[in-house]
Amino acid sequence: MKGAQAVAACLKEQGVDTVFGYPGGMILPLYDAFYDDKEIHQVLVTHEQNAAHAADGYARASGKVGVCIATSGPGATNLVTGIATAFMDSIPIVAITGQVDTALLGRDAFQETDILDVTMPITKHNYKVKDARQLVPTIREAFRLARKGRPGPVLVDVPRDLFFAEVDYEPLAAETKPAGKPDADFLICAAEAAREIATAKQPVAIVGGGVVSAGASAEVMAFVEKYHLPVAHTLMGLGAIPRSHPQSLGFAGMHGEKAANHAIAAADLVVAIGSRFGDRQTGNVKKYTQDTKFIHIDIDPAEIDKNIGNSLGLAGDMKSILALLMKHEPNGDLAEWWEKIHAWRETYEYDYHQNRLTVPWAMHQVALMTKGKPFAFATDVGQHQMWAALHLHVEEPRTWLTSGGLGTMGFGLPAAMGAQLAYGDTRRVVHVAGDGGIKMTGNEFYTIARLQLPIVSLIVNNTSLGMIRQLQKVMYKERYIACEFDYPMDYAAYAKSFGIEAETVSTQEEFAAALQHALADKDHPRVIVLNVWRSFVEPMIKGGARIDEFVDFK
Repeated sequence: MKGAQAVAACLKEQGVDTVFGYPGGMILPLYDAFYDDKEIHQVLVTHEQNAAHAADGYARASGKVGVCIATSGPGATNLVTGIATAFMDSIPIVAITGQVDTALLGRDAFQETDILDVTMPITKHNYKVKDARQLVPTIREAFRLARKGRPGPVLVDVPRDLFFAEVDYEPLAAETKPAGKPDADFLICAAEAAREIATAKQPVAIVGGGVVSAGASAEVMAFVEKYHLPVAHTLMGLGAIPRSHPQSLGFAGMHGEKAANHAIAAADLVVAIGSRFGDRQTGNVKKYTQDTKFIHIDIDPAEIDKNIGNSLGLAGDMKSILALLMKHEPNGDLAEWWEKIHAWRETYEYDYHQNRLTVPWAMHQVALMTKGKPFAFATDVGQHQMWAALHLHVEEPRTWLTSGGLGTMGFGLPAAMGAQLAYGDTRRVVHVAGDGGIKMTGNEFYTIARLQLPIVSLIVNNTSLGMIRQLQKVMYKERYIACEFDYPMDYAAYAKSFGIEAETVSTQEEFAAALQHALADKDHPRVIVLNVWRSFVEPMIKGGARIDEFVDFK
């Protein structure tokens, strides 16, 4: 068959049913193959960056590999931000880019760009296929690598003439891999870790995005219940175990809940499961590690001792590692430790009794109205992201989509689109964005309206880049510059221009009514614009301070 048909066949054998992309001359042969192959739903986006974010959101929601496609030159380079976002959060996507014909490579042909060198630092691997015989095995290898070990993005660059070449295609035979057995040294380390956990006086578990990627939520929950560990979540780990679980302390880190941060600061042992100890999680590393032992469980050996030195590292399959730890029994009494934790929880419980519309109050209303119902949450990046992490209750894995590592403004809307397509009619997405990020990728409302995806978008309009303004208050003596939107924009009218029903609210009563109406409309996208006062995300760790030392905004 033709190379383009073989690529389409490879996608289907890998379980791909949806691809996100934007056509151009060098990728057009693949689009032509999709014309005859109706099993693959190709989603035409409005910008290639959105294609990458949508593939990312699809992957986060489904656990499958997301796929995006683009043409050479600007099409390929527009994917870069989305690929980097997936790389930083360990999300499996495969990006297929068209390239100029092999005879023109290196000649500065129209729309030729060396996308391999551009994306080398932000992919697990990338390929330029120059031989038609390697097209099928390369596509298959890309999917294998995207899934293998620590997931991540892989890019395949295909010169246009290879899409027209005749290639041999044989259906992929099913593979079975024998289960490996841990070696003696690993078993010794696991036994040592179990002893440390069993004898710790003030232990804390931290769950990260790796728990979600590994599909190990049930195993982690059984583990923390057996050892009766309090559990904090990283930003990427929300939903790894239910927020309503009695042992959950909620979100921890730079803007984390005070009870969670106090528990980590006071812990004599931290058990990190699928977390890389990012700087927004730890604050001052020297103070973070003082008088604390660390056990680090991660799929990637490179993460052990990278950010936190001298940890007891267990690198490998998370489920297998937890199974080894479960063979041991706890022998400590944590009653006094839990008394301290309950006291922190009570002291720092958030008071939602307010007389004006605020984002924390609004997020709390979203949590109440979606409780026990099939919803997922996608955010952009900024203050609203932190408020959502703090005040939404994420109860299930793969229902929280946010850009953690790269912090990509504009991520939320296209990611919500990809996730909604992955969920189908089994779950709805509530999308939260700021008035900064929505200007970057809000054009994707066009695709959402065209496909009538029932996403509920909440746009926080505080007429500023709120997080920038917050940093300027804390670090730059309130010298506010390049952070305030002094020219008004009607965001509801913007959404309506795409044919989406939208309304603007300024009071608690207006928001509650609008949200109720939006959630009741299960067949159409809806937009609610929240006009709110400028304010600051609390808590916030002081710069260079310990994780339980907070900025006082009063």
